[in-house]
Amino acid sequence: MLLFPAIDLYEGKAVRLYKGRYDEMTVYSEDPGAIGEDFAACGAGHIHIVDLEGAKSGETPNFETVCDIRRRSGCFCEIGGGIRTMEVVERYMDAGMDRVILGTAAVTDRAFLEEAVKRFGDRIAVGVDIRDGDVAIKGWTQDSGLDAFEFCRDMQDLGVRTLIVTDISKDGAMKGTNRTLYKDMSNQFDLQITASGGVSSMEDVKALAEMDLYGAIIGKAYYIGAIDLKEAVALAEGSDQA
Repeated sequence: MLLFPAIDLYEGKAVRLYKGRYDEMTVYSEDPGAIGEDFAACGAGHIHIVDLEGAKSGETPNFETVCDIRRRSGCFCEIGGGIRTMEVVERYMDAGMDRVILGTAAVTDRAFLEEAVKRFGDRIAVGVDIRDGDVAIKGWTQDSGLDAFEFCRDMQDLGVRTLIVTDISKDGAMKGTNRTLYKDMSNQFDLQITASGGVSSMEDVKALAEMDLYGAIIGKAYYIGAIDLKEAVALAEGSDQA
């Protein structure tokens, strides 16, 4: 299993939200590039980046910061947050991003999603942000009304290869991840599923790795020292399927 330590960006800073609430934000660093360097030093080869401002606005206010993380870390970097046009996808691809994650646009703009997958193949992932069983959009501020499992099946049928699945209720809460959700998804879909939200202990990492998931994202647990990233990477790589 691949481990993706996360950097969430807001106004050029590395921050974390609590359950996706913008009014419950903690700033952890004003130099996100340095965090990327630390990830690499701990042995992580992959980084998950989210532009939280872009997730709400549909723009790329943290573009230069994203590029700085990629350049300084040398890691495989995936970026999500507000990517709703082909121009933005191309901009990130041209800048050296390895994978672009579509969230809101995957729900609201089918033609764009299909074109992106057709042009860039497995370099396009879809973020499935789940609240109470439904897919949330626009920075987790709106409910799409779509059943999460039905949406995932639709993505599989469309040819999407990678899903980043987040249980919003677990995100930033440090109360463990939703192992049942990821086990069910792993059993039902032939997809590269990355677990996100609430991965807060080495036990979580071990449990997810044993499910043969493609990846897991570590966020707040890294920033508050609840998980030793070097140890977590070593544990996850014990079942690495890269």
